[in-house]
Amino acid sequence: MRSFLYFIKEALVNSRKNFSTTLGAVLTIFLSLLVIGVFLVASLIIDKIIQSVESQVTITIWLSDDAVQSDVDSLQSYIQGLPEVSEVDFTSKEEAIEKYKEMSSAEIVEQLGDNPLPASLDISLSDPEQVEAVVEQIKSQQTFEQVIDRPDNPDESLRYGQKIIKQLFSTAEIIRYVSIALVALLAFVALIFINNTIRLAILARRKEIAIMRLVGASNGFIRGPFLMEGALQAIIGAGLASISVASISHYLLPQVTQTISWLPIDFTGMQLWQIYLMLFAVGLVIGLFGSAWAMRRYLKA
Repeated sequence: MRSFLYFIKEALVNSRKNFSTTLGAVLTIFLSLLVIGVFLVASLIIDKIIQSVESQVTITIWLSDDAVQSDVDSLQSYIQGLPEVSEVDFTSKEEAIEKYKEMSSAEIVEQLGDNPLPASLDISLSDPEQVEAVVEQIKSQQTFEQVIDRPDNPDESLRYGQKIIKQLFSTAEIIRYVSIALVALLAFVALIFINNTIRLAILARRKEIAIMRLVGASNGFIRGPFLMEGALQAIIGAGLASISVASISHYLLPQVTQTISWLPIDFTGMQLWQIYLMLFAVGLVIGLFGSAWAMRRYLKA
């Protein structure tokens, strides 16, 4: 306990003596973690949008007017038994035209004459990313071509937004990789700056360190204040970054939500706290590792 208090005292003294470099390290960590925090919030928004779109991914199978109901029921039962499928609903021709009436004007419906809309099976997925696999399984079912309205071109009887689905998942994958790369880059920049700050502190106290070695001070006792200094700089920077991200989330996001009401950007307090904790964890790792890195290079083992 006494050594721990000594480390804190020495870290504070060193920070005061090297105020300009300490301030630079804190600001670098703050700005790096702020960008990381804002990017994490943005990634959370993008994830929610993607999840919202994914939740609306459905497969529709258009059925022939001459389809035998037993064959339709057989296909429906098969699809319902697939592990990737959460629900299968049958929509009759009458229900289809009623839904169309709700979305269109009465004049347009009257011009259609006899009901041209086919019955359909509407499939909801528990795992939207498996939509292509589910489609292939459906197409391989024997009764599929017997009940669809275009047996000569089965792909025309299936609708699931093929191109949009592929672009969505491709974009989501790119966003994840970019997020990881940006966080790693910013963390590396902060790491380098802390390393330089601690290195300067070590060089400024090299005579004192040499004397401590002569009187028998252990490596851990010598390294302690420098590790504490890096940790304190990281904690202060992470605290400032968390406060800034919290302010942005509290004041800016509600205004964005009001302006673009269709965006699903409502966050729970737990999600934001996870971001704050992540910023502190990243900051602390950067501070400790940066200090250890500097000491490894400039202090003899």
